[in-house]
Amino acid sequence: MSIKDNLNSIKSDLPKGVTLVAVSKTKPNDDILEAYEAGQRVFGENKVQEMVQKWQDLPKDIEWHMIGHVQRNKVKYMAEFVSLIHGVDSPRLLKEINKQAKKHDRVIPCLLQIHIAEEDTKFGLDKTELNELINSDAFKAMEHIKIVGLMGMATFTDDKKQVRREFAQLKSMFDDLTTKLKDNTILSMGMSGDYQIAIEEGSTMVRIGSSIFGSRNYS
Repeated sequence: MSIKDNLNSIKSDLPKGVTLVAVSKTKPNDDILEAYEAGQRVFGENKVQEMVQKWQDLPKDIEWHMIGHVQRNKVKYMAEFVSLIHGVDSPRLLKEINKQAKKHDRVIPCLLQIHIAEEDTKFGLDKTELNELINSDAFKAMEHIKIVGLMGMATFTDDKKQVRREFAQLKSMFDDLTTKLKDNTILSMGMSGDYQIAIEEGSTMVRIGSSIFGSRNYS
């Protein structure tokens, strides 16, 4: 099947209100353009330099989402254009995003990444750190970022019950946050292997790459 066919198949499967982020990391511009011609406008990258290059070369109405782990020293390269930063996992990173957004007179939407997986390799805040952050004076003083929701990654496992349990935990934290932050509308959870479960558990944004573009080339 073509990229267009894959995209249409997935979109027809998504409930109303769920946004598809086409994960285009490591993929050439031609593949992205094929998805673009099929109507896709939201793309996710996990390396800042690669995203900057694609932003420069591709149509300007594309929304670029930074979905990977972000190093603070790289924020300045994407602050001018990034539409949403998914993986904000520390107050220090948020402070840097606020600083760089101010230079471009922007307010950058961000998702706070929550650690829900039973793996040490995943980044993210725990519930205590989340509450400390949003209740801090430093956070309240940041005028150039807007927290619009949460993001998390489930454990990479065939145990669907565990995956469902982790997503349910994130949804519970998301619901709790809604009472504290008025812009809390996005729950980014679910990838190619588990997005159906994520949607059943309340995801409003899924990050899908290989099911659209085929397996990745890491060479």
